Amino acid sequence: MSKLQVNDIVNKDDDGSVGFSRGAVVTGVATATGVNVTGVVTATTFLGNVIGNVTGNVTGNATGLSGTPDVTVNNVTAGVITATTYVGVPEGTNILKAMLFV
Repeated sequence: MSKLQVNDIVNKDDDGSVGFSRGAVVTGVATATGVNVTGVVTATTFLGNVIGNVTGNVTGNATGLSGTPDVTVNNVTAGVITATTYVGVPEGTNILKAMLFV
């Protein structure tokens, strides 16, 4: 295996970046800024904000959800729920009667 020790790699005209037509394998730590990837990125973790649309299965904690369309949450398991609006319960209904609407 050959070893290449350089401070800078540029294209043959010395006016841009190089292309890796057969890909590149990086072992160890790679530091990159301004990375723009077309295609698929696979990683065990991401650091920082994910911008754009996330597709597929996502696991972890969903915190700070907001936006349009509204966020719908089903099957909430909680100890205490505090609500300011009770949809479907007539105004002025006491709490005992309101429990009948569940």
